Amino acid sequence: MTLVVVHSISLPPGQYGGDGVERLFTNRLDPDAHPYYEALRGLRVSAHFFVRRDGRTLQFVSCDQRAWHAGVSAWHGRENCNDWSIGIELEGLEGGDFEPAQYRQLAVLLRALAGRYPIVEAVGHEHVAPGRKADPGPGFDWAGLRRILHRRRPGLPAAAASRA
Repeated sequence: MTLVVVHSISLPPGQYGGDGVERLFTNRLDPDAHPYYEALRGLRVSAHFFVRRDGRTLQFVSCDQRAWHAGVSAWHGRENCNDWSIGIELEGLEGGDFEPAQYRQLAVLLRALAGRYPIVEAVGHEHVAPGRKADPGPGFDWAGLRRILHRRRPGLPAAAASRA
């Protein structure tokens, strides 16, 4: 795994704190539970991690296994990003703002992943599937994430902080 793909999702869109995303990623979403869910009937997707608005994090797939998060995708000419990337979903809307707790937790995840895998960079779903996906979108503060990542934290290996 050499890439992290950052996504955004909320189910139903714009509603936070429910179990819709968890049900989707575990293939237990009832398409009759909400009118929006009908469009997701039969969809089989997953992500490695889901970071809620308050920073609480759920893991759905081992980082050593493929998750189905990027779809038709490519980065720097290398296709099928699901095969070699880790997907992190943030609870939110594409184009919307994200919470400070989510950025802090994302930085923690990125540092931990960089300590275990040769992670080269983190990009948005919009970057690996341009024209098809728009998340996390313009509300995502990439510069702010970089600032958090470049702060040294006690107990973190220097290599982990510099590679993430």
